[in-house]
Amino acid sequence: MCVYVNKEDLRRCYCDGHCPNGEVNGTCEIKPGGMCFASVEAVLGEDGNEYPMWSYGCFPSGESGLMQCKGHLVPHLESKSIQCCDDVNECNRNLKPLYPERPTTEAPVFEQFDSLPYIVLLTSITACITIFLLVIAIIYKKYNRKDMQRKHNLYARNYQVKYPNMEVHGPLSNLIDQSSGSGSGLPILVQRTIAKQIQMVRSVGKGRYGEVLLANWRGEQVAVKVFNTTEEQSWFRETEVYQTVLMRHDNILGFIAADIKGGSWPQMILITDYHERGSLYDHLQTHVLDSNSLLLMATSIASGLSHLHTEIFGTRGKPAIAHRDIKSKNILVKRNGECCIADFGLAVKYLSDTNEIDVPPNIRSGTRRYMAPEILDKSISLKNFEAHKMSDMYAFGLVLWEMSRRCITGDKITTADEYCVPYYDLVPSDPSFDDMLDVVCVKKLRPQIPLRWETDDTLLTMSKIMQECWHANPAVRLTALRVKKTLYKLDTDTSIKIV
Repeated sequence: MCVYVNKEDLRRCYCDGHCPNGEVNGTCEIKPGGMCFASVEAVLGEDGNEYPMWSYGCFPSGESGLMQCKGHLVPHLESKSIQCCDDVNECNRNLKPLYPERPTTEAPVFEQFDSLPYIVLLTSITACITIFLLVIAIIYKKYNRKDMQRKHNLYARNYQVKYPNMEVHGPLSNLIDQSSGSGSGLPILVQRTIAKQIQMVRSVGKGRYGEVLLANWRGEQVAVKVFNTTEEQSWFRETEVYQTVLMRHDNILGFIAADIKGGSWPQMILITDYHERGSLYDHLQTHVLDSNSLLLMATSIASGLSHLHTEIFGTRGKPAIAHRDIKSKNILVKRNGECCIADFGLAVKYLSDTNEIDVPPNIRSGTRRYMAPEILDKSISLKNFEAHKMSDMYAFGLVLWEMSRRCITGDKITTADEYCVPYYDLVPSDPSFDDMLDVVCVKKLRPQIPLRWETDDTLLTMSKIMQECWHANPAVRLTALRVKKTLYKLDTDTSIKIV
């Protein structure tokens, strides 16, 4: 059954956004019971703010249209308001529903935080920790100073102070002559008195142990060796060796005094003779040698090393001592052209009656460039004192090579090679253990012997001595006494041939 609707009963509504046939705006028609509507909703703009957007259209007749017109009474997911009408055509054109404001939550109000007590607490804790650490450091410093002084006093107890009220005066040589005659240096009391009267002048050298200073004592020049705080054991070892009975020798650096000076930090010092020519290492770089000066230097070093290695028996005998760090930097040149051996921080003593030898736990001691093959490959027997003496002889052979390079040859044209350290052409300037192990032990290389040495009797003999000294087999190496006798004989007969 068809139902016809009179056109007079139809109403036109204004439409915008909800027009039939996809039109942008215009009109739409509603049957009786239908409604014209106007709605507004919130739209989020690009600036983050909300803006109202209106739309117009027709609701069909029926319950659904009526419910839509009452939609403003119920909440929507989006802020929205609708108004409806049906009294005249396009009645909704003039409708302007109000845009409902979106409810906003008020920003929470936080109670103001008072940070002052916490800042005060943190500052107090930091101050307490700082004070605590300072107290610990002061206590440690005082304990360390007392411990070092206690150890030094142990050495003093081993020597009788013959002059308890002695006034220190006169030249050092006179004082040493007035000492006990044991060859162990001045009494401990005199040593400490001299140490307090030393006046430092300037620095003359630095090394791994510390620094050497030129100083004055009552008009005489002396050398003061100041040890780093980390080299405590070296200071004790060197002091002990220098104060060994019958230690004094023309070719061993003259010892004067040892002491621990007070102050903000304990200072370990060693006072010795001063030799203005410096070390053999420095001397060879700026001076060339002739056969006589070479022979004098080599003989004096061998003589000092022989005295060091030799045990002197008696009621107050001297133990045998191995240096363990022979090199040109540890040998000083005296004014008369002779040399003397210095730096006994790694030396060890050997007492034959008790068969005791004091060796530090690290077998790789000394300077890598001058280490003997048995030290590099760790085959050395630490309890065998002869092994330490033979490692000294290996290093002595290298020192002979350094000196011989700087010796001139020829009558009309004098020539000498530039100064170089041993293995300069085979390893880097600061070689590692592996570098030296590869060259000395694996490849079995040694410093090159120049052909020009064959034309000079002194250099020819020196070359044979050094080659026997640096032999791979320690048992084959010459002893210091044998080298000393050979060089003395060479001085009187330059045509001698070493056996």
